[in-house]
Amino acid sequence: MCDIRRVESVQRKFTKRLPGYRDFSYADRRKLLKLDTLEQRRLKFDLVMCYKIVFGLVKLEFSEFFVTAPVTITRGHLYRLFVNLARHNVRKDFFANRVVKYWNYLPADFNFSSINCFKRNLNKIDFTDFLTIQ
Repeated sequence: MCDIRRVESVQRKFTKRLPGYRDFSYADRRKLLKLDTLEQRRLKFDLVMCYKIVFGLVKLEFSEFFVTAPVTITRGHLYRLFVNLARHNVRKDFFANRVVKYWNYLPADFNFSSINCFKRNLNKIDFTDFLTIQ
């Protein structure tokens, strides 16, 4: 968490030094410059990597990372994943445990047809409830 704040402060200071942006808040500067926070970028990259693993676009075994959740008719998309239990704190931040919550949060009508559609639609979803730094 401390490292995230330090790296984020670099982006915060840099955007403040841009001509004409000094008087805006950091959130406004990010909106004007169409920038995501470090945490948002990490989340999106995690979801794209998860997509690549689920649909076999990388040479990684799906079964080494995830377990498919039983299909529920009531909510969610068809590619829901099961959350593996982590007994140690180190394992809780491992990619496969970290990304499942966000992956399962994707809406039922989310477009999984191609990697490019997936990336475009990720930008339309509001993940602010999951972020620690706003």
